[in-house]
Amino acid sequence: MASATQPSAFYNEMYAADGSVRPHYAAFANWLANTPPEKIAQNREAADLLFHRVGITFAVYGESSGTERLIPFDIVPHVIPASSWDRLSAGLKQRVTALNRFLHDVYHGQEIIKAGKLSKALIEGNSQFRPEMVGVDVPGGIYAHIAGIDIVRDADGEYYVLEDNLRTPSGVSYMLENRKMMMRLFPELFAEQSIRPVDHYPDLLLETLRQAAPRDVDDPTIVLLTPGHYNSAYFEHAFLAQQMGIELVEGADLFVQDNTLFMRTTQGPQRVDVVYRRIDDDFLDPRAFRPDSMLGVPGLMSAYRAGRVTLANAVGTGVADDKSMYPYVPDMIRFYLGEEPIIHNVKTYLLGNPDDLAYTLAHLEELVVKEAQGSGGYGMLVGPHSTKDERERYKQRVLDAPERFIAQPTLALSTCPTFVGKKGANTLGARHIDLRPYVLSSPTGVQFAPGGLTRVAMREGSLVVNSSQGGGVKDTWIVD
Repeated sequence: MASATQPSAFYNEMYAADGSVRPHYAAFANWLANTPPEKIAQNREAADLLFHRVGITFAVYGESSGTERLIPFDIVPHVIPASSWDRLSAGLKQRVTALNRFLHDVYHGQEIIKAGKLSKALIEGNSQFRPEMVGVDVPGGIYAHIAGIDIVRDADGEYYVLEDNLRTPSGVSYMLENRKMMMRLFPELFAEQSIRPVDHYPDLLLETLRQAAPRDVDDPTIVLLTPGHYNSAYFEHAFLAQQMGIELVEGADLFVQDNTLFMRTTQGPQRVDVVYRRIDDDFLDPRAFRPDSMLGVPGLMSAYRAGRVTLANAVGTGVADDKSMYPYVPDMIRFYLGEEPIIHNVKTYLLGNPDDLAYTLAHLEELVVKEAQGSGGYGMLVGPHSTKDERERYKQRVLDAPERFIAQPTLALSTCPTFVGKKGANTLGARHIDLRPYVLSSPTGVQFAPGGLTRVAMREGSLVVNSSQGGGVKDTWIVD
């Protein structure tokens, strides 16, 4: 069986530079060395079969082969020692706490603007800033109840935050199904070592949503609002609703009367107190935002502003996860918490700044350029992997509206051994990964399941891990 132990410019999660196995991977490496190749191939086939059976698919928009496909799942886990995770989790808690403070501030006193740390134009000129939320008090001051923070590791093994996802972060169902799959296929590995569990995440999420209820509600009715089964993450919406024991609803299932939200049921209208919404702001309420939206609930914003229902995440959270706001998060941590950031940002150039723009255009072949409002790996230029023609076309896009773009150095993302090629070959190749932990915030504090979703770029040399761009997933083990 081929291995991925060759020295490279990237930090390898499993192997040290001299080819030795890192201590936290010892148990898995021992299993790998002592398991017959046919058994490994059998387990890989079983994983694919189980994913098919459960229906774990992701919609890939624009693919001619069809909209639904199976997410590639790799059986080599991403293993993180407890000491590294403890530092990471402290940094995640710090970051999300500061982001929630920032969101409360920009819709209330705007103290960070008065202190000269951010300009008013940067915030209020942001397309995700919602004037409708100014002065609205949300329960406990929590705006981002569920945050997905994308973490990467550089060539030196240092962790960085690549992106904050505070609107409708997705992927947690794959974290849960990955673990279920690994425990079913490799029970002996879980018996031999202490791997922190993640299966309690739906309970943590339900507890977070319950705590988000309006103050006068003791036993809240909670629903998950989905755009419907054509949405790329519909599997996850249905999965989480089922796991939490709450209703999965679409906009047509709900209505507002007397500033109160109700759900249509066979027993008659039932009041709804908390909506875990997986619909973007623009489509939530046709009376408040896009009048052509058929996905939302007319009058929902009126009920929300009246404090009669809680939306998780809150309307307007997007102003804090916009890529043009990302460079300022370390300053938010210092301003609101009086602390230095535990996890650092990646160096970022704001192309609305003439100096940053000039530098970026002169070094396009070295940088990654992204749309500030983009997501899913779409609309970006990876300089080292681009052609001269691609760079020239992208340059024209940037020059048309430079303030809509940011640029970052091409990170030497860490790699993890990954099975590539045909199932019977059992060939291991180094593939780039990132990690998305899911951070839950409530008035009583911040909590999360240990680890998160590890995404892997299945194509050799690719730095794009998004499922929508052909990326796969791995189980994430926090090992004590």
